[in-house]
Amino acid sequence: MSDHIQHFGGEVDGPRDWRQAVSRGLKKRCPQCGRGSLFKGYSKPAQTCDVCGLDFTGHQADDAPPYVTIMLVGHIAIPLALAMEEIVDPPIWVQFALWAPLMLAASMLLLPISKGGLIGLQWANRMHGFADPAEKQAF
Repeated sequence: MSDHIQHFGGEVDGPRDWRQAVSRGLKKRCPQCGRGSLFKGYSKPAQTCDVCGLDFTGHQADDAPPYVTIMLVGHIAIPLALAMEEIVDPPIWVQFALWAPLMLAASMLLLPISKGGLIGLQWANRMHGFADPAEKQAF
């Protein structure tokens, strides 16, 4: 019998699979159980998971999700805009009318997804408020 405690398919005191945790976070689900909602609003994390009770208040996503979002959107949109300029050569107002809303929509879509993935990674690595209870008491 394993001495790790299983909780809704996620390890509580054993090794945590970072790929699974990030995948669950990208889906905006609890990184521990994969069933509860990670967010209570657009990008505001819930206090706890409504299924397994994992406390989300210790996460420290801070500015990383916007940076990830900007990098992704920029690395996709800018080459496409430059290719459009080279191939079609539309007027500048057409470029702005097309790319500004597309980049804004892509950023709004990706921001909570990247934040969920980062919170999942923090949970998997026991960073910030996601340490095991025994580890928290040691500090």
